[in-house]
Amino acid sequence: MRVLVVDDEVGLVRALRRGLTAEGFAVDAAPDGDTGLAMALDGEYDVLVVDVMLPRRNGYDVVTALRAQDVWTPVLMLSAKDGEHDVADGLDVGADDYLTKPFSFVVLVARLRALVRRPVAPRPATLRAGEITLDPSSREVTRDGQVVTLTVRETALLEYLLRHAGRVVGKIELLDHVFDTGGEDANVVEVYVGYLRRKLGRDAVVTVRGAGYRVGTA
Repeated sequence: MRVLVVDDEVGLVRALRRGLTAEGFAVDAAPDGDTGLAMALDGEYDVLVVDVMLPRRNGYDVVTALRAQDVWTPVLMLSAKDGEHDVADGLDVGADDYLTKPFSFVVLVARLRALVRRPVAPRPATLRAGEITLDPSSREVTRDGQVVTLTVRETALLEYLLRHAGRVVGKIELLDHVFDTGGEDANVVEVYVGYLRRKLGRDAVVTVRGAGYRVGTA
């Protein structure tokens, strides 16, 4: 397994290189964000370890740039910043895991192996279907670049449909995963689909008769 460590702490990088090599990893290292981004784009890595506070380009920007170019290599972020918002920010920009310093090397290795075991698949931070976008972290929704204000329930319904774009989602599935009110009338789905169509356009949610709904154009 090949890992890229992006960190400017020389002593930490040296220790990680020695320890990870002993665990069977092939280790490359980059001392700043720009170099790390270039290496991550050019190299075939199984997993990336990226510090948050980096010279030239911080870790958040590195991960954001990778995901924007459809590079979905698993990323474990390292940081001395352990606030809940710091962790949330790292995960929201597209990191797969977040570990605060100081950390256990045993835990680091276990988390890297867990990340490598997962199938690599697109995990965009912003969901999109046609001209409709949704940022799950900020809950901002746009259509043709214009911000559209949705309620919490409308946003949840749109998010579920966008996360399952490309397939038809049935009413019962939507009731279970979006509304979750214990047997609520299935007609509530139709009501909220109607709300989305009024705000986002009639083509925003397509009805597939007898099956359910999908996002996209008719």
